[in-house]
Amino acid sequence: MSAPRGGLVETPDASGAFPNLSREQIAQLRSYGRRRRVQAGEVLIQEGEQTRDLFVILAGKVAVVQGYGTPEERLIRIHGPGRFLDELSLLTGQPSFVTSVACEPGEVLAVPVSALREVVAHNPRLGDLILQAFLIRRELLIGLGAGFRIVGSRFSPETRRLREFAARNRLPHRWIDLEEDPAAEALLQQMGVAPEETPVVIWRKQVLRNPSNAELARAIGLPVPEPSEDLCDLVVVGAGPAGLAAAVYGASEGLGTVVLDAVATGGQAGTSSRIENYLGFPTGISGAELAERAVIQAAKFGAAIRVPAEVTQLGKRDGHYAIGLNNGPEICTRTVVIATGARYRKLDVPQLEDFEGKSVYYAATLMEAQFCQEQPVAIVGGGNSAGQATLYLAQHASRVRLLIRDGDLGKNMSRYLVDQIARHPRVEVLRYTEVRELLGDDGQLTGVIVEDNRTGERRTLAATLLFVFIGAQPCTSWLGGNLAVDERGFLLTGPEAVRPKAERNTDHRPDLLETSWPGVLAVGDVRSGSIKRVASAVGEGAMAVRLVHEHLARVEDHIDVLAAGGRSPGPGAEEANHA
Repeated sequence: MSAPRGGLVETPDASGAFPNLSREQIAQLRSYGRRRRVQAGEVLIQEGEQTRDLFVILAGKVAVVQGYGTPEERLIRIHGPGRFLDELSLLTGQPSFVTSVACEPGEVLAVPVSALREVVAHNPRLGDLILQAFLIRRELLIGLGAGFRIVGSRFSPETRRLREFAARNRLPHRWIDLEEDPAAEALLQQMGVAPEETPVVIWRKQVLRNPSNAELARAIGLPVPEPSEDLCDLVVVGAGPAGLAAAVYGASEGLGTVVLDAVATGGQAGTSSRIENYLGFPTGISGAELAERAVIQAAKFGAAIRVPAEVTQLGKRDGHYAIGLNNGPEICTRTVVIATGARYRKLDVPQLEDFEGKSVYYAATLMEAQFCQEQPVAIVGGGNSAGQATLYLAQHASRVRLLIRDGDLGKNMSRYLVDQIARHPRVEVLRYTEVRELLGDDGQLTGVIVEDNRTGERRTLAATLLFVFIGAQPCTSWLGGNLAVDERGFLLTGPEAVRPKAERNTDHRPDLLETSWPGVLAVGDVRSGSIKRVASAVGEGAMAVRLVHEHLARVEDHIDVLAAGGRSPGPGAEEANHA
């Protein structure tokens, strides 16, 4: 391999993504790593490589290249002395999405990832500098379309699924639209892919024909559940703010912790472009960055985060709980925290399914924003998610109309959002307004018919995209009715989870966040009566770990009491202790 030619000038850092380390900072890192000489053309980090070191350049220059050694090779960056290589994937255990190759003879400092985690944990100033640079670099890679390619039609639900998985997991990728890109069909012919086999994912030398999310994850090296005979202390189902908080506190307090999520970390909060009322972030933070920071924090303490991992059932097995996975191994655990959240309800309008995934969406991320460029957009909903989406999409759309059923926007929305919406020149709030019909052909929206719910008057609004953020439906179908729920299907916890005598076999009295099964707790949006805010979800996740410890202590005490009789306590064994 040879070094990339041309452009061998260290480019300036305009975003804060490429800081130059001071002599003092390099000296701090030197105690963790080892110095080594490099030759021109030497590959330090190979695209797809998962286990690697952090490299600090001491002398010479290193190029960051996409598609190195292929006809599509593209130079992304040149780094000189004082710079460090890599991005977020180094800390999250993901593969590298680019190649780093020496442009000339030089010297680097190689710091193992385990040591880097120690630096991040114990040297806040240096750790924050590295972490912030990694986060911004991931943004830049996504914007550049580095990583793998998804080739498919914008009208294909399977293309939409793959793009959503990549976007929600913040994976660098590029989408090639069969409907718009004239070179797409030639690319498919070159690879021997028939149109009915699309969408396809191209990653290095692999061509995946309509892969499942799990197949894509395995192909690019994401950690997925593997068979294990080990018994977990805690399994967290759902990786939104509540679940990630439970993972951080559980792992940091010594519990063997596994986190499972079917789609991505971050939950609904992960789709928020900016959360401005979360404590400690006066300038706001995006939901994606909050989730990425939490994932790194949880991994630092030893939590195993597995995405995608779709949980299909919860049962009792040999004195413990068993978590069933779709196309994955069963996981046994002593306790469970359910943090599966809730999904937005759908509009009750004709032909909604024809437009979903094509021009009707339930999240407002960068992927959806790309479709909004200079287009009229309608948003339905009066909560914070709708407000955040409104302000984010207004940066891209020609006009945004926010439709709410009543007259008070501040009824369910934070004041800071209400005030910003009122001031935005491209946003119009339509009160007492509900959608009655969708207009368009072949899934492409052209407008919506809305009705004033006071007068019954109808009119047509131009809209090529419609975003829906109304109500919430708990994600509890996988529980099979085993746990007590309220009239809307949300999980009951604490005293409310005690079933009437006629419906239960024990006198178990649940703790504050505990469901009707002992040692199974519910936190965040899936819990009946929860406050739908990120801060409260994080608080519940942290609180749940304390209750997990109390449950485990009761079980251990009961084991001691029953040991002489040789009885196995199992899930619910302490129920007699509560009586």
